[in-house]
Amino acid sequence: MPDVVTCVLLHDGKILLLKRSDKVGTYRGKWACVSGYVEEGDKIEDRAFREIEEETGLSRDNLKLEKTGQPVGFFDEAEKKSWRVHPFLFTSDTGDVKIDWEHIEYRWIEPSEIGNYDTVPKLKEVVKSLISR
Repeated sequence: MPDVVTCVLLHDGKILLLKRSDKVGTYRGKWACVSGYVEEGDKIEDRAFREIEEETGLSRDNLKLEKTGQPVGFFDEAEKKSWRVHPFLFTSDTGDVKIDWEHIEYRWIEPSEIGNYDTVPKLKEVVKSLISR
């Protein structure tokens, strides 16, 4: 079961959603937060910071870790794959991001608007668990 981090970034009360490109291995065209595989030897929190930097151009200086959620395990029937997601909530001091090749678009949205997007599995639940309003 692969371990992945999912990092919800919050700025001015809005969360960052990223639309996955056709160049990624899974969930092409779906909306996601910053995410990535945890590799052998990684500290999970360090992987979260690394993925944010790679996918948004934001550095640790721009971020504050607010909350670490409980891991969520699930089986995705469509992908025929089991996942374990390690959720994190960060606040960012800026909304200015520079997306990399993994994404084709980004939006800052109200957390309550996430239901309007075709997201990767379990993202809505992860966001809700990290952001209680």
